[in-house]
Amino acid sequence: MTHLHEERLASEQVFKGVLLDVRKDRVRLPNGGESVREYVVHPGAVVIIAVLDDGSLLFENQYRYPLQRDFLELPAGKIDPGEAIETTARRELLEETGYEAAQWRHLGVMHPCIGYSDERIEIFLASGLQKVAAPSLDHNEFLDVLTFTLDQAVDAVRDGRITDAKTITALFWADRILAGHWK
Repeated sequence: MTHLHEERLASEQVFKGVLLDVRKDRVRLPNGGESVREYVVHPGAVVIIAVLDDGSLLFENQYRYPLQRDFLELPAGKIDPGEAIETTARRELLEETGYEAAQWRHLGVMHPCIGYSDERIEIFLASGLQKVAAPSLDHNEFLDVLTFTLDQAVDAVRDGRITDAKTITALFWADRILAGHWK
């Protein structure tokens, strides 16, 4: 425990939906006072940097309802209860793009919303891709699969076409790994 730790005194579930589980906790602060913390419990997710043999990356264009627009994103998806993270990554890549990968590497983890959620997103690099099927999307999922070079993707971040945090974070990893700067 650090000197900044907050101790949970009480917890209540405010809302439970299909995806969201909203909590409201009463906590003891480091100075002995009390406060309230509201947050979303999330099952976690994966994001996949899928590298084709020519070096280009698989992307998706998907409509995101909360912001009422399409977003360019790397393939990603929610971890099912009890599912190993690499299993999730393999499943999501196949379902969303129709590709399987011969090589998988776990790169790290990101926490996209630390102020209001416990969500974590596990970052994977997939290579040795082979198209084995048509995408098999969930009944309520619609997306287009696209390819970009890493340079094109970085340019899309710079000019605002890519604003999704998990994609930007994973592209940072891709840039370092694929350029040989990180092992």
